[in-house]
Amino acid sequence: MDTELHIRRAVHPTERIVTGRLVRLLEGYAREVRVGQPVLVAVLTAAGVVGLLLRVVRALLSSGGGGARRSFKELKQGPEFLVTPVRVRDAADRLVEVELHGHLPQSALHPGDHVQLTLRPQRDADLPPRIERIVNLTTGQLLTPRTATVWSHLGPALLLQAALGVLLVAGVAACSALG
Repeated sequence: MDTELHIRRAVHPTERIVTGRLVRLLEGYAREVRVGQPVLVAVLTAAGVVGLLLRVVRALLSSGGGGARRSFKELKQGPEFLVTPVRVRDAADRLVEVELHGHLPQSALHPGDHVQLTLRPQRDADLPPRIERIVNLTTGQLLTPRTATVWSHLGPALLLQAALGVLLVAGVAACSALG
């Protein structure tokens, strides 16, 4: 009786493009995008200049209001995105593991689909490469998973306020240099 089990282990592919059959989509989990403190401090400082100016104008006009602000701690804690480990059997009959970051429609991928994956290595070499683009050759669909970014986490209002703050400080600096 053979007591040794010959289980094929999933390998991390080194190629940029992998073509094969989708074996399995494993259970997904959440991973957090890191927000660098220097970036956050720069954006909040620039936005603070405009915020201070707006508070002065509101006080002079004695109008209430003002939106709810997220704290530094909330902004420092980055957005979470879904990570789904994916197993594919490639043309060389190897079981390869890659990661899908973000969401796709449920009907987009099924086990047994013939897929072509465009991969990108991750910063952490221990993690499998992540999928940049999927071409489902069975259905003819081109799929691009989208994840949250630092910029989408900060939001357009805060980024616009920061841009106005930078322009305001640059304008004041230019005027003081000329005068």
